[in-house]
Amino acid sequence: MTVPALHLDDALAAALSTGVAQLDAALTVGAVNAGLCELLGVGAPRLRGRALAALAPGEDGLLAAARAVLAAGHVWRGHGVVFCAEPPATIAVDVVLSPCGDGLLLEAQPAATPEPPLRLSASLRGFAHEVRNPLAGLRGAAQLIRRRVGEAELAELAGLIVTEADRLSALADRLLHPLAPAALAALNIHDPLERVAALVEAEAGAPPVQRDYDPSLPDALGDADRLQQLLLNLARNALEAGARRLILRTRAEHGLRMGPAARPLLRVEVIDDGIGVPEALRATLFEPLVSGRADGSGLGLALAREIAREHGGELHHERRGELTVFVLRLPMRGAGHD
Repeated sequence: MTVPALHLDDALAAALSTGVAQLDAALTVGAVNAGLCELLGVGAPRLRGRALAALAPGEDGLLAAARAVLAAGHVWRGHGVVFCAEPPATIAVDVVLSPCGDGLLLEAQPAATPEPPLRLSASLRGFAHEVRNPLAGLRGAAQLIRRRVGEAELAELAGLIVTEADRLSALADRLLHPLAPAALAALNIHDPLERVAALVEAEAGAPPVQRDYDPSLPDALGDADRLQQLLLNLARNALEAGARRLILRTRAEHGLRMGPAARPLLRVEVIDDGIGVPEALRATLFEPLVSGRADGSGLGLALAREIAREHGGELHHERRGELTVFVLRLPMRGAGHD
């Protein structure tokens, strides 16, 4: 079914901060809103009638994606697409292409700047170094109290202090001793997934693991042990969230940009029906020391995202109805790294 065309000259379109343009079937710009003119620094008369190829010269992936959207009617999202702005400037934008009438609707906004993953980790490691000595003193004092007190209840409380000091010390050690560089090699992504599935299924009371693999996927370039750690963290999070069902899914993904060029990707999804991530934590879910559990360290997802990024990939969280989904995207072997 053809999606009706929109009119971009109404008050709603004019008020949008997102840049919007309608493209015809020949990928020529028709109507544009003020948001796109402001983003590119070019007036509407100079944008109308221009070909998409002229707006984003050299972006062959964008043109291929636009033709695919015209043919298949799906939605395409691209990150960091370089558009011509006020001459001779350029600007990197995030783009959404969707069917609209006989052509396309293009939505554009400034490309999101990825957060540097290691700067915050370095500050936390400095903090961990500073707290180790006080923790050691606290633990030693609690041990002395436990040996000298006669009341069982006081001895139990002193033991609790020792236990908590040990837990905090272990957390500090994890921050002080970062992972060694990944040893990248060609691997079948289903190998670490199968090891994770076997570990989960070996646990008492664990939910069944459903495999939904694409066996035709080519190899990725990665560190099998590191990727297993990432995937096991996601699976254990699902178990701790009370999941009764765990799905491991793999697919190929084409046309998505991670860095300056579009490239083919492997998509791995870890899906569960547990209680999910509290809404208040979703914006900061991957930051260190953020956890939805009282006994959680808040490091599992932060380290998982670091592992994804050192492989040239990315890790995201989604909510699909009643299901929690963690999506890992990795470049296929030979697709290159940024």
